[in-house]
Amino acid sequence: MSEKIPVLVTGGAGYIGSHAVLALTDAGWPVAVIDNLSTGFRWAVPEGVAFYEGDIEDADLLARIFAEQGTRAIMHFAGSIIVPESVENPLKYYHNNTAKSRSLLAAAVAAGVPHFIFSSTAATYGIPEVSPVTEASPKLPINPYGMSKLMTEMMLADTAAAHPLNFCALRYFNVAGADPLARSGQSTAGATHLIKVAVEAALGKRSHVGVFGSDYATPDGTGVRDYIHVSDLAAAHVLALGALIAEPARSLTMNCGYGRGFSVLEVLDAVDRVTGQTIERQIGPRRAGDPDSLIADNTQIRATLPWVPQHADLDTIVEHALAWERRLSERA
Repeated sequence: MSEKIPVLVTGGAGYIGSHAVLALTDAGWPVAVIDNLSTGFRWAVPEGVAFYEGDIEDADLLARIFAEQGTRAIMHFAGSIIVPESVENPLKYYHNNTAKSRSLLAAAVAAGVPHFIFSSTAATYGIPEVSPVTEASPKLPINPYGMSKLMTEMMLADTAAAHPLNFCALRYFNVAGADPLARSGQSTAGATHLIKVAVEAALGKRSHVGVFGSDYATPDGTGVRDYIHVSDLAAAHVLALGALIAEPARSLTMNCGYGRGFSVLEVLDAVDRVTGQTIERQIGPRRAGDPDSLIADNTQIRATLPWVPQHADLDTIVEHALAWERRLSERA
């Protein structure tokens, strides 16, 4: 087992970042978090984890964190993630996701931080001609969100070639669910994730769920996606960090998904099953840029890491999301 070095998690008060912090702390890694709390929550950072409220653009703050924490690895989750917003406000995405990642990388290089794990996305593939999608599939983003992430991947590759730093870019498919112990979950108001929206509807927080398009080339006409439990995704990050430490000359780019897709209607059926009630569905027109099907080929991550998903079951993902949503209702 590789040495457990101090890790800085950017965006560690957000949805996926907070689950990565839990996975790291559960496994005994020394962890610190930086988050500007623009979309994250201070309560999402566990007690005992050093927390810095600030921005990854702040070079002086980063230098201080690296010195105080002895940081030897960065897990980078901070950024903006809403695809339609990226189309309306592209410069926000190129600033938050690309320019700020450049600042973070520059600070890491200056401080000699040797390992970097990046939260990338299946949106780098755009609308793939073939599904499941492999890492070698063409990278043709169709929105600024996907492009801003792909540009950061390119920066990482170029930086790793020029400096003593290796990286792992993990391309997520559709992240869903919540910590099985209900310590964290998707908490952002107005979130657009289907399972989050559906469990909100099941608890009466929404009147219905919109289904965008029913004429796709899929078995039931609705879009098919690969849903990965957030805790399985967080576990992949911890294993990827171990792989980077074990082989400092190797960098990795890997898909994170289960290799199995579910349609929008299948997801809503699962929510109905778990809750014992029926959500109202309103069929509407397609959204621009939504592919028929987007499923990960996860051969590479399975071959590279000892990653064995623990929650690869749609009803389980829904159950955990629902339990978290109920907790949020109690907090309100």
